[in-house]
Amino acid sequence: MRILTTIEGLQSCLAQWRQPTMIGPHPSIASVGLVPTMGALHPGHMSLIHQARQANDRVIVSIFVNPLQFGPQEDLTTYPRTLQQDIDQCTVAQVDALFCPSPETLYGQSAPTPEQFTQVVPIASMTTHLCGAYRPGHFQGVTTVVAKLLNLVMPNRAYFGRKDAQQLAILQRMAADLNWPIEIVGCPIVRESDGLAYSSRNQYLSATERSQAPVLYQALQSAQAAFAQGERDSQRLIQQVCTTLEQVPTLQPQYVEIVHPTNLQPLEQVTTVGLLAIAAYLGKTRLIDNTLLRSRQPIVAIDGPAGAGKSTVARLVADRLGLMYLDTGAMYRAVTWHVLTQEIDPADEVAVAEALANCQIRLATEPATAPGEPGLTRVWVNEAEITQAIRTAEVTAQVSTIAAQPTVRKVLLKQQQEYGTQGGVVMEGRDIGTHVFPAAELKVFLTASVEERARRRQRDLLAQNQPPVSIEALEEAIDERDRKDSTRRVAPLQKAEDAIELLTDGLSIEEVVERIVALFEDRLHRN
Repeated sequence: MRILTTIEGLQSCLAQWRQPTMIGPHPSIASVGLVPTMGALHPGHMSLIHQARQANDRVIVSIFVNPLQFGPQEDLTTYPRTLQQDIDQCTVAQVDALFCPSPETLYGQSAPTPEQFTQVVPIASMTTHLCGAYRPGHFQGVTTVVAKLLNLVMPNRAYFGRKDAQQLAILQRMAADLNWPIEIVGCPIVRESDGLAYSSRNQYLSATERSQAPVLYQALQSAQAAFAQGERDSQRLIQQVCTTLEQVPTLQPQYVEIVHPTNLQPLEQVTTVGLLAIAAYLGKTRLIDNTLLRSRQPIVAIDGPAGAGKSTVARLVADRLGLMYLDTGAMYRAVTWHVLTQEIDPADEVAVAEALANCQIRLATEPATAPGEPGLTRVWVNEAEITQAIRTAEVTAQVSTIAAQPTVRKVLLKQQQEYGTQGGVVMEGRDIGTHVFPAAELKVFLTASVEERARRRQRDLLAQNQPPVSIEALEEAIDERDRKDSTRRVAPLQKAEDAIELLTDGLSIEEVVERIVALFEDRLHRN
């Protein structure tokens, strides 16, 4: 692992990483994941690093206690600094580089003020509530340093924890508004065994305070329970939280609010989704925590390697549960059909990107007509039904060219996630649980041994009257496909940390469907 302290060293390192290398017949440039931190690393940070390691060729972690985001009475001088321990943890986590600049390196001075350095100012309405109401200038300092780090590194992806939900929403909006080609990835809150969210500031707590701190999570859970019973009024949900917090008289709540998780505006009623957030002082330590209240229908995310039977299983699960099968293959075919009808060369990525601006896809799943058979996915583009048109030989011949284009994948990802806003979908792929629907209620990693998948493939070839292929050759091909799918730079095959792995060796399709349905019903019951 390289330890970098200067901008020149950082840029030289990045230039080396981005030298084109040959993967197969084509040159390729390494993807880079950035994990910005203020050090004092804990398991929450390590989960960000782990996700970055899974999805990128190179991972860089920054450690910088940013003076611009601390107020006059806040803990800048006493903020935990454990650089050697951080280095040791990053080494174990196989981080490629650690960027540890001084304030002079980033700002040209040791203690910059807003008057002395160009600032990136977030949308005022997004800083009016939650922490922004009590920490004036804090998020301006955050957006400024993150903008500087993003400009220096220009990563493919940058990773932030959902514990700082207001920060995450502001940074995602900043990246979108400034058209940065950088994905701001929100990662789940990581908690200790008693529910307390990991934080660098937890080490400030005395033994007594540490035993009392889990009341924040307990308060959030009490509101979740009321929400599950049908309560939608924000004030009553907030009162439920406050009642639970009163169990620890020494804890002083700073705020308890429910806002929209994207625009951070207060909600009187939680009709689809709301962010319930707490900030409170326990002694001199300020703690924050949050949870999402969702009233949408559940989402089932099914990931796994090629040949595991994901598509057939996902369709049948959707039919059994009365949910929509989100057919991504049909979406790519729909874009291909649209491009061809516009007489655009599918290989002309610029023209395809232009055509996407006028390509709104709508899907609907019809119930199965026979037991054990999946339902039909109907497809519309701009309200014209093209269910049969996307199955033509002409579309089939060009769909892989369209699907390989990053702009197409980005636009369709947004449309797929719009379906997830209302929920009620089953979707399969390689990174559904980690990237497309990271908040899915049920995540399944459907897999089978290489030997089992080779046997299935051999049976399929025989049924199709194709020339016989040896098991050994099929195993080698499948093993190579797994390697490529796991290391590809766009939508790599990944297993979400909270996914349930289901090995399908020796199981029929019906048995696999039954197990997933049972898992789904168990999750609903427990929630």
